[in-house]
Amino acid sequence: MNADLTLRRKLEAPRDLVWRCWTEPELLKRWFCPCPHSVTEAIIDLRPGGRFFTRMLVEGKEHPNNGSFLEVIPCEKLAFTDLLLADWRPAAEPSLGFVAIVTLGDDGSGTVYEVLARHGAPQDAEKHEAMGFSEGWGVAAEQLDALALSLREGRP
Repeated sequence: MNADLTLRRKLEAPRDLVWRCWTEPELLKRWFCPCPHSVTEAIIDLRPGGRFFTRMLVEGKEHPNNGSFLEVIPCEKLAFTDLLLADWRPAAEPSLGFVAIVTLGDDGSGTVYEVLARHGAPQDAEKHEAMGFSEGWGVAAEQLDALALSLREGRP
């Protein structure tokens, strides 16, 4: 195994609505963690060096995830990491120690959705995969698509 994990999906929802679901805290909380788990808090300072924080509730236990954005290209790309905190401050104890690069592209009326999770070493990627990267991010992608489609249809 190399040090990267990838997920690629074709979403039915248009790219602008997928972007909103990634960048608006109240929307992110609704899809970012596979059900029945949940995101109870989200902070999004959408700029390079801005804070990206989520608090997940998994089987009754809270999991805070603190990091920062590395790159923000509206409706195209988000890159974030837990290796750095807001304003480029190195994290004393990163959660998983990875960089995530999310890219969005057009595919007819839908979106090509790609996630690349880069790790420092293959064993870190193996640990992330064992924690459920492919399954969890896959389920979250389905939840993301459903939420974005509901926005298109005017449902809350």
